[in-house]
Amino acid sequence: AGSQLRQIYDKIDNLLSGKPVQSAGRTVSVTHHPEGLQFVYYKLAEKFVNQGEEEVSSHHDSAFPIAVVASGIWEMHPQVGDLFLAHLHRKCPYSVPFYPEMKEGMPLEEYQRMLGYQVKDSKVEEQDHFLKRMSGMIRLYAAIIQIQWPYGNKQGTHPHGLHNGWRWLAQMLNLDPLADVTATVLFDFLEVCGNALMNKYQDQFWKLMLFIREDYIPRIEAITSSTQMGSLMRFKQFLEECLQKKEVPLPKGTLKPSFWKS
Repeated sequence: AGSQLRQIYDKIDNLLSGKPVQSAGRTVSVTHHPEGLQFVYYKLAEKFVNQGEEEVSSHHDSAFPIAVVASGIWEMHPQVGDLFLAHLHRKCPYSVPFYPEMKEGMPLEEYQRMLGYQVKDSKVEEQDHFLKRMSGMIRLYAAIIQIQWPYGNKQGTHPHGLHNGWRWLAQMLNLDPLADVTATVLFDFLEVCGNALMNKYQDQFWKLMLFIREDYIPRIEAITSSTQMGSLMRFKQFLEECLQKKEVPLPKGTLKPSFWKS
């Protein structure tokens, strides 16, 4: 509910502002330790990214409630935003976007970790699980860049607004695609952020969508094996429907004005 989100936001904002906050039955404050505030900035930013990786990946609708709190905290406490991007880029290099290359002499495990895979006891996670986590983080990022906390004291410009999404999309399409990964993250990003980008960039947006269909999809197809077609087919279907209707639907989980009365 909207009222619950306000309580969560206020509690985090109070903590970062140096006010005492109740947590797990005791009072905590960042003023209790000289490095307390820096530590909380770091851990909070990490927690937001973890929410994308764990919560949003399983429940796509949760992207916007988490994003609106993250965006509001970012606006009031910019250090959290910088650290959020740092954690996000480390865990999901496709949010940069960047495809790490394997350097000569680099151990395979180290390279797999650079690509965002979890590696435990020399075992790399399954592809489906990996893609699900990357999807969650991309979806959270796509939600954050388009949404602002509605109760900010200084309702100015977004701390990391929609133009970053346009830049991400352009940079993504300048990279050679990766099988499985590229189709997955493009679909996730456009399903969450496509409507907002369409409304802002209009004709330019539709030129980009046509470019993806005519030029970029064939390049993805050329490197995709028969066992990796799922994510590509889903992306192609989404793209065709959008171009046919000349409309990108509002993403599921969008917070409507009535939400804040709940």
